[in-house]
Amino acid sequence: MKTLRCLLSLVLIGWLTTSLVADEENVNQLTLGEKKAGFKLLFDGKTLDGWQHSGNWVVKDDAITRTDRGGSLTYKTSKVPDDFELRFQWRVAQGSNSGVYYRPGQYEYQILDNKVHVDGKNPRTSAASLYFCMAPSDDATRPVGQWNQGRVICKGSVIQHWLNGKIVISFDYSDPKWAFNVRLLKLRGAELAARGGSLFFQDHGDPVWYRGIKMRTLGDDDPIDLGTVTPAVISEAVLAAEKKKLDGILERRKQQDK
Repeated sequence: MKTLRCLLSLVLIGWLTTSLVADEENVNQLTLGEKKAGFKLLFDGKTLDGWQHSGNWVVKDDAITRTDRGGSLTYKTSKVPDDFELRFQWRVAQGSNSGVYYRPGQYEYQILDNKVHVDGKNPRTSAASLYFCMAPSDDATRPVGQWNQGRVICKGSVIQHWLNGKIVISFDYSDPKWAFNVRLLKLRGAELAARGGSLFFQDHGDPVWYRGIKMRTLGDDDPIDLGTVTPAVISEAVLAAEKKKLDGILERRKQQDK
């Protein structure tokens, strides 16, 4: 019996290892379920066909990464649908900062090393936040150097951010209780009701990697469960620093407009 249990354990370990390897190998392909759901592959793991950049982004080891400063990497094949689901994987180095922009203006899913970068001190600018608007419920990031699974779902006035299989942001921006957050993002430079933007990855001068980029249009028969997700609490000290940062943004904008 003991020998049989050992054999079964070895078989199970082998199966799990094979599955993990298969997932790694197929991350830049659509699964059968994704094909049925209507997802489109935006990156094939080999080329940057359909993407626009200034020569500072390359494909290496089946992932997109930046090599030098030069600006964002923008998907030009099509605009982001009004109602959509976006899936992607991301990885950062120590202290890295980047972002996934999916609607016009400063509409950003934050990519960050929460442990080292200063933005990690404020939940509203931490990884998976809707940057400078809505904080995730908690820090669900994996250790630096490991791949994270990101997901954005937008339908109507509902916005959801997912991180590593967990829904960390879910809110309806038409709900009056989020009026402060709506105003905050507007001051930074984005209207939550804006539509028709291009998907792009931010070049913040730091090492960052992306892969497994897939998107689909959501229809009337694709329900969205708002659920109950509570943003992380922000301390008074961090709120004071946030206000100072916002004042700086507004002052620089004022100077530029002169």
